[in-house]
Amino acid sequence: MRAMILAAGRGERMRPLTDQTPKPLLKVCGKPLIQYHIEALRDAGFRELVVNHAHLGNQIVERLGDGAQFGVHIDYSAEAEGALETGGGIKQALPLLGEQPFLVINGDIWTDYPYQQLYREPEGLAHLVLIDNPPHHPEGDFQLNGRRLTVEGNRKLTFSGIGLYQPDLFADSPDGAFPLAPLLRGAMQAGQVSGEYFQGRWLDIGTPQRLEELNRELAGA
Repeated sequence: MRAMILAAGRGERMRPLTDQTPKPLLKVCGKPLIQYHIEALRDAGFRELVVNHAHLGNQIVERLGDGAQFGVHIDYSAEAEGALETGGGIKQALPLLGEQPFLVINGDIWTDYPYQQLYREPEGLAHLVLIDNPPHHPEGDFQLNGRRLTVEGNRKLTFSGIGLYQPDLFADSPDGAFPLAPLLRGAMQAGQVSGEYFQGRWLDIGTPQRLEELNRELAGA
């Protein structure tokens, strides 16, 4: 199974840090954020990775190379400076991801989620990992009913940015830039999205303050 790390975002909320450095290369305890993902995926058995990039993407390619230094192989999906949003970025990368289910991870999170448990076939078109709602997203995204996800509900959890997808999820999607969420909502209404609740460590590195928070946490550990 292949895995994709989403690394094409501009990182507007991380400015000025991302004016000269792409967000995936911002360092946490001396190591680029994206390297944590690569090493965690490798240790879970994922060896074929895809990384998309846009803003300052040449720096990502130069830093990671073909992935051999990390014990993996990396293919790149280059996007224009404006990027393709999550859905469009994944769709463009489908030729690199193949015809089997694949894992996708948001590049701007940090987590100790055990990726090896996603090395399997999803129950429908997608399987999402959900977490408790963080302070900056108290309303949540989707409700977990047993193993099924629904759009409506009064006890919603937050999508972690970790998902397992069938290529067929993108079969009728448009070309160009588009968000992933409408595809997922449509699949949920058809009963084709499963989910799980993760209670481990997770942080959205969306602001310089959260980056510093993670640095302090890991330095203390």
